[in-house]
This record gives sequence, C-alpha cells and structure tokens, in this order.
Amino acid sequence: MMNKKLALAAVLGLTTALPAMAQDKTLTVGGYGGSFETLMKELIIPEFEKAHDVSIAFVPGNSTENLARLQAQRNSQELDVVILDDGPMYQADALGFCAPIEDTEAKADVYDIARLGENSIGVGFVATGFTYNTEWFEREGWEPPKSWLDLQDEKYEGILSIPPITNTYGLHTLVMAARLAGGGEEDIDPGFEVMANEIAPNVLVFEPSSGKMSELFQSEEIALSIWGSGRTKSLADTGFPAAFAYPEEGAVALMIAACPVVDSDVPEEAQAFIDYLLDPEIQVRLADAMGTGPVNTTAELPQELAETLPYGDKIDSLVAVDWDTINPARQDWTSRWAREVER
Repeated sequence: MMNKKLALAAVLGLTTALPAMAQDKTLTVGGYGGSFETLMKELIIPEFEKAHDVSIAFVPGNSTENLARLQAQRNSQELDVVILDDGPMYQADALGFCAPIEDTEAKADVYDIARLGENSIGVGFVATGFTYNTEWFEREGWEPPKSWLDLQDEKYEGILSIPPITNTYGLHTLVMAARLAGGGEEDIDPGFEVMANEIAPNVLVFEPSSGKMSELFQSEEIALSIWGSGRTKSLADTGFPAAFAYPEEGAVALMIAACPVVDSDVPEEAQAFIDYLLDPEIQVRLADAMGTGPVNTTAELPQELAETLPYGDKIDSLVAVDWDTINPARQDWTSRWAREVER
C-alpha cells in the first residue's frame, strides 16, 4: 500500500511540475554588441520577458560574426532570432537560415522598403554618411561635408577614417565612389580606382571597430569619417561635438533587420519578439538610444531626433544598394580591396 502511495505522489508531483517546466522557455537572440546590447538588456528585453513569460539570452556579435555563427551551427541552431545589417541578412536568408515571418497586425504600418522579403524585416533605418568634429571644422573655417566627392579633398589628408570593406560603411563608400565615377555595383572598377588613388591617400586608418573609431575622434586623430547616423548619435551623446551630414547625392540606407531562425524550439516567441521590436513605442526607444530611424510609420520622434535621424521625408532620399549583385561578388571585392586599397 505504501509503495502505491509513493508512486501516486510521484505522478502527482510530476504532473504539478509540468506547467512550470513548460513556462521555463529561453529565447536566444543574436545581435550587435556594445551600446545595442546595453539597450536590449536594459530597455527592451525585461518588459518582453515579463509579458511573454520567457527568458531571453542575448548573444552579442557584429553581423559578420553572427552570420558565421549561423553557418557554424547549421545543423543545430543556438539562435532563435538574429539581428543583422541588411546585406548579411540577405545572405542569411539565401543560405536558408531564416524562417517565414508571420503577417501580423504589428507589421501593417511598416514602410514597404523595410520588408526585405518573406523571411526578414527591417526594424530600424541607419543612414551612411559623414560624421565630423564640429569644433574642428569651425576652427578651420570649413563648411560641413556635402558630397561623397569631398572624400578626395586634400585638406582631409591624415584626418579621415573609413571602415574597411568588411564593414557595411566601407562597402557603401566603395559603391558610391563607383557610381559617381560612372560605374556601380555591376561595374565596380571605377570605384576601386577612385578609392585607391583619390581617397585612400587621405585615410589615416581603415577602422572597423566602432569603439576605436570613437577613440580616434575623441583623441582628435581624425576630424571626419564615413559612419552611420546611429553611431554618430552615440558619440554625440557622450558630449563630444559630433554631427552627422547627409551627402547631397544621398546617404546610403543601412537597414537593421531581424529574422526568426529556422528550427527554433520557441517559434511563437521568436515571432512575437520581432513584432515587439516594431511596436511604435519600442521604435522610439531604439531611435533615442541607438539613433535608428523608425520603420513603423506611426512612430513619432521628438524634434531633436527627427532633425538628424532617417525619419519622415529623409526616408525618401536614402539611396539603396543592390545586395543581389553585391553579395555574390563580395569575397572577390574583399580580396581586391586588400590588394589595391589597403595596400
């Protein structure tokens, strides 16, 4: 009789524990490190965890690192949601790492250009353009940079930094150099010629790290860089006299994009997290903390943010690049960049 009671108690205990075990879910999100990781952990993730009864594990890394992580874990994915720059996101989708995105109410007010495909969606706009030290420019009596052609101006020799081609900002610079020299994504030769002969001589360092780029500005080793509107805002928020300038030919659109990863064991939570990032209130938080323009058309930014970030009418003036042409050629371009530009 005692054994039966013990057995019954064990069964009842197991049954009671099942709901608690079912609620013990972990959503693993891969995204940028640095200030983005801080924003996620402090202002975004806690509310989502409470609302959806799930724990979020955040895996920091730049787009290249998280794309490599997806490739390395192809047969057993750690990530449930991945946040990447638009170029690597197109690659991730093409390689089959992104699951279809559900058509939900949260996506009804998203700009059409933020809908990257059936499996990924933009969650924030960044503009690639000029970041400059306003005090330095005032001291020299210089006007803010206005054109991509300004990168060739000899007055910037030794005080200019551009990220390398492995960074999206550097790739955008190459494409714009090619376009203004009569080429483009399908004819990149003019871009390499301009980069190697006209722009590279002015470059102090081709700096890929956002942290080191900030240090170069703060130590006054550089006065100008090609960088993103969001990075510029983060630098300015430290009190440094940084400003962002939109080139007259157009700043290049860099979309921060998200996709649910295939074979997730928490697919509902993955879809819900992406919808959460598209909520107008969260979009404003991202804009304030990260300097990303909202992709939700109903998100309203305060004036000081609206003046500098990709928002409203500025969205229409952003230049898009052809990732379908770029991605297959990017490895060859990277090798060529090492030989010809950073030689």
